[in-house]
Amino acid sequence: MNRVFVLDKNKKPLMPCHPARARKLLDKGKAAVFRRYPFTIILKEREGGDVQPLELKFDVGSKTTGMAVVADCDRGKKVFFAAELQHRGQRVKDSLESRRATRRSRRNRKTRYRKARFMNRAKPKGWLPPSLMSRVFNTETWAKRFCLKAPISDVAVERVKFDMQLMENPDISGVEYQRGTLFGTELRQYLLYRDGHKCSYCKGVSNDPILNIEHFISRALGGSSRIGNLYIACRTCNEEKGAIHPKQWLESISKKKNKNKLDTARIRNVTNILKGKKVNCLKDAAAVNATRNETAIRVQAIGLPTTFATGGRTKFNRTQQGYKKEHWIDAACVGESGASIYIPESTKPLIIKAMGRGSRQMCRVDKYGFPRTKAKGSKQVKGFQTGDIVKAIVPAGKRQRTYTGRVAVRTTGSFNIKTESDTIQGISWRNCQKIQFVDGYGYSLP
Repeated sequence: MNRVFVLDKNKKPLMPCHPARARKLLDKGKAAVFRRYPFTIILKEREGGDVQPLELKFDVGSKTTGMAVVADCDRGKKVFFAAELQHRGQRVKDSLESRRATRRSRRNRKTRYRKARFMNRAKPKGWLPPSLMSRVFNTETWAKRFCLKAPISDVAVERVKFDMQLMENPDISGVEYQRGTLFGTELRQYLLYRDGHKCSYCKGVSNDPILNIEHFISRALGGSSRIGNLYIACRTCNEEKGAIHPKQWLESISKKKNKNKLDTARIRNVTNILKGKKVNCLKDAAAVNATRNETAIRVQAIGLPTTFATGGRTKFNRTQQGYKKEHWIDAACVGESGASIYIPESTKPLIIKAMGRGSRQMCRVDKYGFPRTKAKGSKQVKGFQTGDIVKAIVPAGKRQRTYTGRVAVRTTGSFNIKTESDTIQGISWRNCQKIQFVDGYGYSLP
C-alpha cells in the first residue's frame, strides 16, 4: 500500500511513513490529518528530521499519466507512493467547441454584419490548444504538490517521441519521409483513385451517383481526418451509417431478416475494411508529441535535477523485471534508476481524475444557444462549494447511511453527493461534514 506523507509542525516535508505508523501517531494525538487525498499527516511537536533522497517519476501519457515516488533504501530502490493522473483534454475540447457554436449562433443573430477579426488574433510562438495545455498543467501541478509533501531530490520524466509515419508504414525510409500520403495529388482525387471511384461500403450497388468523403470512425466518436480514416461513400450509405460506429452499423444490418443485394454488399465490404486495416487516428500519439517539450520545460523549471528517458528504456526495464503494463509501473521503471526497483505487491495506485474547477457560464443553454436555466446563485452555500469532498451521515429515512464523495451544492441546502458508484440526491447540508476543499481533482482507489 502507499506510504503516508508526513509534515513537521512547520509544514516541511519529512520521510513518508507506513500507514500503521501514521495510525499510531494519530491515536496518540501526536499528529493530525493535514490532507485526506493524498493522505498526509502533520506532526504537532516535531520540527525537522533526517530524510533520505526521494525520486519523483512521471510516465507522461495522453489520457493517463503515471506517477511514482521512489526511495533509495539500503536494500535498493523501492516504490513508496504511486498514482495515476487521468486528464480531461477531450472534455476541454468538447466544452470549447460547444462554446464556439453558441457564440457563433449568437453573433449570427445579433451582429450579422460584424466584421471578421480572426486575422487580428495572432497566436504566440509555441502556442498549444487548451485541451493539450490542460495535460501540461496537470503534470506541473502534481510535480509541485509532491515536492511540498515529500523531500523530493530528483525528478525523472519519460520524454517519449512517436514516429507517426513509421507507425502507419513500417517500411518507410529515406526520401519517403519527405513525401506525404498526398504527394502529387489532392485529398478527394487521392481517395477517389484509391477506392476506384466507387462507394467503399456497397461498391456501387446502390447506384447513387453522388460520392462523399466519409469518416469511417465518425468525428462524434473521436475519429480524426487522417487519410486512414477517410473513405469514399455514396450518399445513400453515408446517410444510413450516420455517426454510429461501423461495428454497430454492421450489427444492425446483420439483424435484418430479409437482406437484399445492397445489405449483402455492405456486410462483405465493411467486414473487409475492419479486418484488412486497423483504423488508427493516432490522436493520442499526436497529443504526447505536441506536449512533450512543454511538459519537460515546466517540470524542469521547478528547480530540481531533472533527467529525461525514452519509452524504449522504460519498456525494457519493465519487461526485464517481469512487471505488468500499468501507467504507474511504467513511471517507476523510467530511466536508469528503474532498471532495478522493488514494487510491493500490496501497492495500489491512487486514481486522480482531473475534474476542473467549475464553469463561469452563468446559465445553461439549449442546442440553439438560448438560456434554459436561471442564472447561477452563490458559489458557496452554507459553507460548502461544488467539488468539496464531504462525509454525510444521514441518521434516518430511506437514505439512512454514510456517504463520502464530491458534493454539488444547491441554494436550497439540499445537496447531491457523487460517490464512486452512484449519485445520491437530496442530502441536507446539516448532515454533511467537509473532508477536503475543492482542488479541481477527484480521488478514488482501483
